[in-house]
Amino acid sequence: MSTALETALAYYEAWKGHDLDRALTYIADDIVCDAPAGRLEGADAYRAFLTPFVRMLKSTTLLAAFGDDEKALIMYDAETIPVPSAPGAECVTVKAGKIVHSRFLFDRAPFEAARRAGAA
Repeated sequence: MSTALETALAYYEAWKGHDLDRALTYIADDIVCDAPAGRLEGADAYRAFLTPFVRMLKSTTLLAAFGDDEKALIMYDAETIPVPSAPGAECVTVKAGKIVHSRFLFDRAPFEAARRAGAA
C-alpha cells in the first residue's frame, strides 16, 4: 500500500469512528480543501467543516480506495441522521504523512431534500 493511501485510510477510519481529534492528526496545519461550498484553508477551518458531518454520522461504507505515493482517492457512502445514503469522495494529496490538499465531493441533493421535507 502507498503512503498516501495508508494516510487517507487512517484518516477515514478515524472520522468513521467519530474520533475527530485523531482524524485531524493526519491533516496538515496549512491544508487546503476544495469542497462544494468553497475553499477552506487551514486546519481550524477544516475542523469546523468536518465537525458537523462527524456529529451526524451514523455509519459509513468504504466503496473504493486507490492511491500512489502522493495522491489517494477514497469513495464512501455515509449514513447520517438526516440522510440514509450520502455518497462522498475525497481525493487527497499527502506530503510527509499529512494531507495537504483535499478535493472533497459529496452529493448535496439528499441533504437539500431532507431540509425541505423537515421544513414542510
